[in-house]
Amino acid sequence: MAENERVAAEDVRRVAELANLELTEAESVRMQRDLNAILGYVAQLNELDTSTVSPMAQVSDVLRKGGKDTAAALREDRVTPCLDRQRVMAAAPDTDGIFFKVPKVIER
Repeated sequence: MAENERVAAEDVRRVAELANLELTEAESVRMQRDLNAILGYVAQLNELDTSTVSPMAQVSDVLRKGGKDTAAALREDRVTPCLDRQRVMAAAPDTDGIFFKVPKVIER
């Protein structure tokens, strides 16, 4: 592994396995290159002195402070009635009365 590479081919294979992805050898090589490039960019950002930069505000904090579109952007939180379970289950293609039944789609 080259000095500037932080992600090894073994790491890519392990993450692909955990994500249940089947990567070709070419895809694995490309993924390793891309991940190392991303980590290189992050390393460059980490070199910046941000001690004088104030933390960014959350969008919701900015909207709460007021503005023309505050009312349109955020709705009031309030309790509303839930869907009727019997009615929903009656419309489902397959159910046991409590849960939806769906076909198995993941196999190993």
